[in-house]
Amino acid sequence: MSDHLLHECGIAFIHLRKPLEYYLNKYGLSYYGIEKLCLLMEKQHNRGQDGAGFACLKLGLQPGEIYFHRERDNSALPIIHIFDRVFSTFKELEKTGSPRFYDVQYLKKHNPYVGEIYLGHVRYGTYGKNDIDYLHPQMRFNNWKTRSLFVAGNFNLTNTQQLLDKLISLGQHPIRKGDTFILMELIGYYLDEENDQIYRKYKNEGLSRVEISRRIADELDLTKVLKRASDGWDGGFVIAGLVGHGDGFVLRDPYGIRPCFYYADEEVIAVASERPVLQTTFDIKTEQVKELEPGFALVTKYNGDYRVERIFDSVPRYSCSFESIYFSRGTDAEIYEDRKRLGKFLVKDVLKAIDYDLENTVFSYIPNTALVAFLGLYEGLLEFCLQNSVEEILSLHEINRENIFKILEKRPRIAQIAVKDMKLRTFITNDKDRDGLVTHIYDVTYGVVREGIDNLVVVDDSIVRGTTLKNSIIKMLDRLQPKHIVFVSSAPQIRYPDCYGIDMAKLKDLVAFQAAIELLKETKQTHIIDEVYRLCVAQRNKEDKDIENFVKRIYAPFTEEEIARKVAELVTPPGTKAKVTIIYQSIDNLHKALTRNHGDWYFSGDYPTPGGNRVVNNAFLNYVKNIDERPY
Repeated sequence: MSDHLLHECGIAFIHLRKPLEYYLNKYGLSYYGIEKLCLLMEKQHNRGQDGAGFACLKLGLQPGEIYFHRERDNSALPIIHIFDRVFSTFKELEKTGSPRFYDVQYLKKHNPYVGEIYLGHVRYGTYGKNDIDYLHPQMRFNNWKTRSLFVAGNFNLTNTQQLLDKLISLGQHPIRKGDTFILMELIGYYLDEENDQIYRKYKNEGLSRVEISRRIADELDLTKVLKRASDGWDGGFVIAGLVGHGDGFVLRDPYGIRPCFYYADEEVIAVASERPVLQTTFDIKTEQVKELEPGFALVTKYNGDYRVERIFDSVPRYSCSFESIYFSRGTDAEIYEDRKRLGKFLVKDVLKAIDYDLENTVFSYIPNTALVAFLGLYEGLLEFCLQNSVEEILSLHEINRENIFKILEKRPRIAQIAVKDMKLRTFITNDKDRDGLVTHIYDVTYGVVREGIDNLVVVDDSIVRGTTLKNSIIKMLDRLQPKHIVFVSSAPQIRYPDCYGIDMAKLKDLVAFQAAIELLKETKQTHIIDEVYRLCVAQRNKEDKDIENFVKRIYAPFTEEEIARKVAELVTPPGTKAKVTIIYQSIDNLHKALTRNHGDWYFSGDYPTPGGNRVVNNAFLNYVKNIDERPY
């Protein structure tokens, strides 16, 4: 993705089901759990670079001994810095030859990082940015272990204010408004109620408070807690949590918007946001990793038992398609094939744009994450060439080796046009500074494109804001002096904000929206802008279920091709010599290409939850009023 786009977060959950001595004897590691956690988090660094953190729980310690530890970091390389600190504590013991390096019970009491249960998180910050106070896991501490709570997640909610009002109606006085804090307090409230209910039951039976605490740990039902706490949540989420005595949970939203996978055997229960992360960490096959189905929770007990329980009523699955397009690592077998199909489905439009002139066209991609879609496009072009070659061979009057080879030599010309310089980083958060550096982050390959003769086709994952295209990439490609630059998006036009985890909240930032507004002005249809504004204002006080997406009317007068042509105009910098064309994936082909991640609200405007329509209308009101903030 050429535009700078924050997105998503990643979770990592590990529950060791055997005594720590077991892992020492089998694997020779006194820190087996923390090593696996490090791998799970590092393999998900693509999902969050603003900050990282983890919590460690230790089972069976006596009162007065610290049974938990939390570590967080918001430096430039948070995962590396966290685990440098962690492993330095073990290296020092190993260096001195101390026998305590292999004494897991000593380490459990004296090393903060050795325990049986871990909850890890990598974060991209859309609320609170990378302020360390907002990093996960968040903690709600209580001297009763069964009331202490650690929470981490990959989520955004659309109705934070309503949930805040719910907390207030329960008699609470929240001190923060962030969705993480509100979710934690809601879960904590019903966790307290579950504790109270079990406490009252055994108090009436005359048990001591110490014995009651043991009974609560045994009988605590997190399924019941989650069902009550999550009533009314609107958004996309995977929420993971640990209770102080060792029970845990991972809860996925009913539409499956955010991804979640788990693996369990006799040694470990592990959860991550991506399947290949678990495969690599535990050296297992694809079929051994299970998807946590939408609307379900994986609930673990402190003794290592686990179950998968339905929490939400069943609704149609609407998983985020950006997982396949861009977010998830392409090493997932399913997502790899999804991306190849996305590229292959663009062949017809690309051939039409270059007037089928393969001889005078060079094909490439930018950035590196677009490689797999590019391979799909190339595969489709090869199939096209093969069909043409067969027809040409069959029509030959004189079939000989020389004639056949001339025909078979016709194939797409491919090249790595943009080469990334790893010494410079592309995740600079200041857009102005970033645009100035992108042309230096990439070196272009000279001598491949014939000046004034060749077309240059470049595949990207998606086009969001278009600023990097205009300020950097097209200028960079135009240096090669191609006749025609065709920029190809493997995703459809991003027309609407996302409110479930991606940092695409403001309509004014979306180049497709900018194009539609410009077309309305050019065609003297600005009355539609005023009409949509009035409709959005009129629905502000209605229930979410009664609100519709009126922003669709902004695009209604124009075809996808008209929007694409206007986008091409908007992203072409002054002085560009080459003709510039933008090609987008169609929504129909998106659905055909993807195996299961069919959520397309940012393309189609069809939001899966009621709060989505409120968000898009609020985003339009913010645009008209020139308010530069998230609409939820």
